[in-house]
Amino acid sequence: MRLASLLSLIVGITLVAFKAVAWSMTDSLSMMSSLVDSILDVMASTINFVAVRYALQPPDKEHRFGHGKAEDIATLAQSTFICGSGLFIIIEGVKRIFIPEPVYNSLIGILVMVLSIVLSVGLILYQNYVVRKTSSTAIAADALHYFADFLTNVGVIIAIILTSVLGWKIADPVIALIIAGYIIYGAFHMSCGAFQNLMDREFSDEDRAKIKAIVAQYNNVAGLHDLRTRKSGIHGFIQFHLEFVDENISLKKAHEISDEIEDALKNVFPNTEILIHQDPLHGDRDEHHHPHKH
Repeated sequence: MRLASLLSLIVGITLVAFKAVAWSMTDSLSMMSSLVDSILDVMASTINFVAVRYALQPPDKEHRFGHGKAEDIATLAQSTFICGSGLFIIIEGVKRIFIPEPVYNSLIGILVMVLSIVLSVGLILYQNYVVRKTSSTAIAADALHYFADFLTNVGVIIAIILTSVLGWKIADPVIALIIAGYIIYGAFHMSCGAFQNLMDREFSDEDRAKIKAIVAQYNNVAGLHDLRTRKSGIHGFIQFHLEFVDENISLKKAHEISDEIEDALKNVFPNTEILIHQDPLHGDRDEHHHPHKH
């Protein structure tokens, strides 16, 4: 995660430098939209660079559950930057629709965009690898930035060709507006996920069903109740009450079974803290708490 955030920052700064030169030579709105997107990528990546290092710090006396929520806070900040860039591009795009302008030095613009595509694709592949390994929301948000940058670069190449070769001046602002729409949509989707994590939303129904299915594999366990789950950065938290068929089971045996269940859950949900409370079976428990009855 640390390496991914550092590479993101380096790639972002490199792209800003090349795109700034290309925009000054082409005066393309699509190129400018790509430049603005890259500038905000750098700002977002800087936030990520700091947030990831803070989020990976171990729990301390003041933060017993760790610092993982720093990732989601960073993701919300990133989505704000992205929306700002999208709105700026929309305003400029509407102006250019009514007052079209030519694109100059098209070859320079295309070469810069090809370089940007190569760098973006390489970074995205590595970021996706990191996300698969860690489920990091901050790195996933950064990957979305650079995927948007990839689409932007492709759009700029198309816009430059249509404008400079075919003389379709309207293509430049129209493609810029399409890019802006995609950027804002991605930012909204990203911010919703981060907000839900900050509000301690439960795991998905599919993951909760997996937890119940794992518990149901143990014959001497009657079921579970009060299942609670949440996520903080790359770390998950699972807690529930475990009910045993034998209400006279020894505390030692109950803990041994709980430890087995905890190990089984950690195989499916790595980077997760699991808290299990042992309960004797009560006859008045509601039926839906008992996975063996499904």
